[in-house]
This record gives sequence, C-alpha cells and structure tokens, in this order.
Amino acid sequence: MSASEGPEPLLLQVDHASCYRSGACSLVAPDLFDQGDDGKVVLKNARPPAHLREAAEEAADYCPGSAIHLDPPARRPG
Repeated sequence: MSASEGPEPLLLQVDHASCYRSGACSLVAPDLFDQGDDGKVVLKNARPPAHLREAAEEAADYCPGSAIHLDPPARRPG
C-alpha cells in the first residue's frame, strides 16, 4: 500500500464473554465504546474512521479482559 492510500480500514470486534465490565474502553475511547446496563462493553462503531484508530488501539491495550480485537492488529514498533 502506498502512503497516498492511507491506513488500512479497521474492523473492531468485542468478545462479550471476556469483558470484565471495567469500563476502561469507554473511558479511553468514548466515541467507540460504551457500557450496557449489565456493565459489558457496547461497540458503537465496528468500522471507525482513521482518526480514531489510535483510540481503538489504546482501548484494546487497556482492556483487562482482552475483549477488544482489532483487524488488522495494531502495528507496534519494535
């Protein structure tokens, strides 16, 4: 992919069975996540715009139950 094409579109998925109900995702990325009445993660937008990619990656990093999955996975330096 060339630089002019921009980043690859992101697909977010959540595993409700792994959700600890901590609310970390909704604190880190409120444009993408919320909590339902049961405290579990609610995904607001499975295909977020490119400018929210970093917030999605942060939410996945902060999730104590590893319930947030990104496709493609986050690209980490190193």
